[in-house]
Amino acid sequence: MEATQAMPVKYDMDVVRWFTIAAVIYLVVGTLIGVYIASELAWPFLNLDIPYITFGRLRPLHTNSVIFAFGGCTLMATGFYIVQRTGAVKLWSNGLAWFTFWGWNLIIVLAVITLPLGMTQGKEYAELEWPIDIMIAVVWLAFGLNYIMTVAIRKSSHIYVSNWFFMSMIIMITYLHVVNSLAIPVSLTQSFSIYSGVQDAMIQWWWGHNAVGFYLTAGFLGIMYYFVPKQANRPVFSYRLSVLHFWGLTFGYVWLGAHHLQYTALPDWTGSLGAAISLAMIIPSWGGAMNGMMTLSGAWDRLRTDYILRFLVVSLAFYAMSTFEGPVMSIKTVNALSHYTDWTIGHVHSGALGWVAMVSMGAIYHMVKKLWRTEMYSDSLVNVHFWLATIGAVVYVVAMWVSGIMQGLMWRDYDEYGALTYTFVESVSAMHPYYAMRVVGGAIYNLGAWIMLFNVVMTVRQASAAHRTNAVPAKA
Repeated sequence: MEATQAMPVKYDMDVVRWFTIAAVIYLVVGTLIGVYIASELAWPFLNLDIPYITFGRLRPLHTNSVIFAFGGCTLMATGFYIVQRTGAVKLWSNGLAWFTFWGWNLIIVLAVITLPLGMTQGKEYAELEWPIDIMIAVVWLAFGLNYIMTVAIRKSSHIYVSNWFFMSMIIMITYLHVVNSLAIPVSLTQSFSIYSGVQDAMIQWWWGHNAVGFYLTAGFLGIMYYFVPKQANRPVFSYRLSVLHFWGLTFGYVWLGAHHLQYTALPDWTGSLGAAISLAMIIPSWGGAMNGMMTLSGAWDRLRTDYILRFLVVSLAFYAMSTFEGPVMSIKTVNALSHYTDWTIGHVHSGALGWVAMVSMGAIYHMVKKLWRTEMYSDSLVNVHFWLATIGAVVYVVAMWVSGIMQGLMWRDYDEYGALTYTFVESVSAMHPYYAMRVVGGAIYNLGAWIMLFNVVMTVRQASAAHRTNAVPAKA
């Protein structure tokens, strides 16, 4: 669409570049913390009796760093990139974009300080205390306002589907975050939820699963629908299917949170409703995955040499797998086995490592080449990173699947007298080899992230050196 303009558009890409570099750094840090806390579970002495680095303190720091630091910077980098390119227009406010960058990174720094100190609301994916929650709302609204206003001033008549996914994410996460985070402060570092008991649990998982559904799915589907066609150099397979995917996900996902609370004090009908709609969500999810895959029709041979495209395609395979596995796990009979076990951890990480991170890596590699107008420092290292990420994710997820199903079976096994066959300690002991296997998988994945950081930094230095050479005229 930019090609229809009389004059080429000068986009606001500096803030995109900074978000992109920050995302790669946070990928390294977030996965490194994950490897360390996984090691603590396998070998508890690693906490060194220091309260600030125990699993309970660092686990929320890990989730916040990979979801909000890495994931957030990726979403903001790609969002600001996509909305400008598809609308053939500069950002509505470059100043507001920089406010978003510095504000978001300040929030991340505050998370690094407060969570190891034990300052937490104790809510999954919403651990940060109330002053930081307010900052999140302000910065997120700045991002959303800038994004939506940039769509409003676009030069093209059409709003590409990626923008619909991003705007859906922005609107949904705004009110999900605000409603779930409503609390009564008792000090600067402590507050109590305004909800109590089962209502608090219901609101929390209304937020918790929709953080997955809109932040980690809708936003990253916006990334997929832009970067897969771009990298494959082919139009999206079915634009109509992408629109159906959007509306199915937007209206369906909001009902799913209750399936996290099967066999609890939550009314039975709410869990049943959550499970039923979870199963129905397989349809739009697989439709979207197939739409991305089929975009490569006639271009599958490119996977032999295009390592960036490999990231994007494998991410779609993980997306299809995890959006099938999740609904199956919500069924009450399956949930009776899977709940509170490592199977859930395996499911989460098949989505996080396989879908979210892989599509992010593909998009970041694509953007780095475009933003700095250069080729990657090493295509071979991109290939190495792809295999490390794929192997690391598979090792991690398989370890947790085996561990989780084994846990569930041991916990529910009775002898002929009706007594439990295994003690809880015996189940913990049986899990140890798989916890060690998880550390290996995570370490492989983290090594890939370090290689990506090195490759991106060297690519930027290469581009900067080339720019200086071209900018400075040679002396006579």
